[in-house]
Amino acid sequence: MTEQLRLMAVHAHPDDESSKGAATMAKYVSEGVDVLVATCTGGERGSILNPKLQGDPYIEEHIHEVRKKEMDEAREILGVKQEWLGFVDSGLPEGDPLPPLPDGCFALQDVEAAAEPLVKLIREFKPQVITTYDENGGYPHPDHIMTHKITMVAFEAAGDPEKYPEAGEPWQPQKLYYNQGFNRPRTVALHEALLERGMESPYGEWLERWKEFERRERTLTTYVPCAEFFEIRDKALIAHATQIDPDGGWFRVPMDIQKEVWPTEEYELAKSLVDTSLPEDDLFAGIRNN
Repeated sequence: MTEQLRLMAVHAHPDDESSKGAATMAKYVSEGVDVLVATCTGGERGSILNPKLQGDPYIEEHIHEVRKKEMDEAREILGVKQEWLGFVDSGLPEGDPLPPLPDGCFALQDVEAAAEPLVKLIREFKPQVITTYDENGGYPHPDHIMTHKITMVAFEAAGDPEKYPEAGEPWQPQKLYYNQGFNRPRTVALHEALLERGMESPYGEWLERWKEFERRERTLTTYVPCAEFFEIRDKALIAHATQIDPDGGWFRVPMDIQKEVWPTEEYELAKSLVDTSLPEDDLFAGIRNN
């Protein structure tokens, strides 16, 4: 296939693109693939998770602008393009019972209507491959679940001339994947590798919590080798300074162990309009040489 390869990653908030599939994107950028991140919300209601920045009045008052600037920096590090879909962050409701979601937020939008800006972007960018979250959102944040919903609608509708006629000329993506980077086999492998080396593992509590939840094991279909881009992934993640503590748990597994023990990022093939054989090591398998 001589046509330009294009990958679109649909994410809920700024920082999600750097914590889910970032090394994969950097790898494809290095190969000349055109990569676009579609960010559904501005992350306005995200908590300031980096303890070093908590209590900063400027950040608290201007969180939307701060997170936009962080996204700009991460985008440059990864070498990707990025577009905002313009929805308002829903926040992560906490408490028992859970409080209602805020009026006007992303998760309360009509799914069919909210899919239209994504359909328009798909038709403009013309990706062969799209990545997003599974039906649980990767974890049950209302914006992640809504991101899944609009992406599923948009994948089906983008190629249909009768759907969203105002959103541009039809374009049908060929494959849709769910990000599954936070999977149990990877977590167990890194946990055991650290213990075998006499090191402390940050994953003990994760694995215990996994036992508590009746969480269905996902089917990992696609393992993209991208270890040489793990440093770029981490640099992009650290660019989201309000969300990521550079001294936190994200970075407690030494890089050489990560590369040796688990040198891939994982995906679940959810839809494919081309023939491919599983497992894959390329999101463009079945497309690249057709």
